[in-house]
Amino acid sequence: MSTTLTSLPEYYRAVIVGASGGIGAAFVRHLAADTRCGEVHALSRSGEVPDGPKVRAGSINLEDPASIRAALEPVAANGPVHLAIVASGVLHGENFGPEKTWRHLDAASMARVFAINTTGPALVAAALLDALPREGKSVFAALSARVGSISDNRLGGWHAYRASKAALNQIIRTCSIELARKRREALIVGLHPGTVETALSEPFRGNVPDGRLFTPDYSAECLLNVIDTLTPQQSGRCFDFAGEEVLP
Repeated sequence: MSTTLTSLPEYYRAVIVGASGGIGAAFVRHLAADTRCGEVHALSRSGEVPDGPKVRAGSINLEDPASIRAALEPVAANGPVHLAIVASGVLHGENFGPEKTWRHLDAASMARVFAINTTGPALVAAALLDALPREGKSVFAALSARVGSISDNRLGGWHAYRASKAALNQIIRTCSIELARKRREALIVGLHPGTVETALSEPFRGNVPDGRLFTPDYSAECLLNVIDTLTPQQSGRCFDFAGEEVLP
C-alpha cells in the first residue's frame, strides 16, 4: 500500500467510523501504512479492526447517540482531527431489503436505514467538525452513493436507501456552509465508492459490468487519492472514486 496524503500535515490524526467493514478496514490499513499519518482512531460496533502501532481501536454504535458521544468526545478533546471518514452504511438486513415498489415500504426498516446512513453520520459530524483545525486543510467525509442522486434516478426502487443517501448529501451541503465560515481550509464531502466486494453489495452484483466490481482496498485507495486532491471550493459536494462529481 503506497497511499500518501501529501495535502494533510505530517503526523495527521485520522478517524474512521465503520472500521470493521470492508471499506472501513481498508481505509484503516491504508492510513496506518502512510508514513505521514500519526494515528488512526478505528471505531466500529464490534471493535474488531485492523491492528497496528498507529491504530487506536474503539467501539461506536451509529444507532445510539450516547455511544457516538462517548466514542468521539475523547478523540476530539485530545487534539485536532485532520481526516474523518464515516464508512458505515446499510442497504439490507436480516428482515429487510431494498424496496422494489412503494408497496414494500416499512416504517421500522426505513427508520433503521436512516439511523445508520443519515442520522448517525450527521451526529458524527456534529461531534467532530469543531475538532478540525482552524488552519490548514482538513477533511470530513462520509460514504454516500450515486443512487442518492435525485437528478440521476431513472430506475426507481430502493426507496429508503436512495432517500437516506440523498438526505446525507443535504446534511453535508448544509454543514459545509457553516464550516466555511469557521474553517476556510476545511472540507466536508460525500464519497461514492463504486460497487465494492462487501456484504452490502453481495446480493446485487449480478449486473455489475466487467471491471466495475472493486476490492475494498482498491476503492479505499481511490477515495483517499480523491480526498488528497480536493480543495475547499469543492466542499459540500459528492465525488466518486474517480474524482467525478455526483450530481445532486
